[in-house]
Amino acid sequence: MAEIVHTVAAEHTARAVGSGDLEVLGTPVLLAWLEEATCAELDLDPSQTSVGTRVEVQHLGPSAVGSTITTRATVTQRDGRMVIFDVSAHDQRGTLVGSGQVRRVVVDRERFLSRVPAVE
Repeated sequence: MAEIVHTVAAEHTARAVGSGDLEVLGTPVLLAWLEEATCAELDLDPSQTSVGTRVEVQHLGPSAVGSTITTRATVTQRDGRMVIFDVSAHDQRGTLVGSGQVRRVVVDRERFLSRVPAVE
């Protein structure tokens, strides 16, 4: 299990990231923090990376600026290159503020980047 701790700052709020107008942790930021935990849980060769392919997350409660949020990711299934994680986020009081599942696929870093279309 990987665990990462963040403190909610003004730049993490729904208002700051454009996902609402309240000064509470924005759902896109919570999702990014949960995905960060999934990446930390993987032990990949330097030539590999992983890409997110499916996310199902519930943002269950608000977190004020100054709150400490601990995100966790645990591998629940591996099927070839696909890895499925259960993810959760708790505040400093231990209250569950988010949970769900994230799927990632392990890819060869150079091969993946070679398929990214150039901007014209």
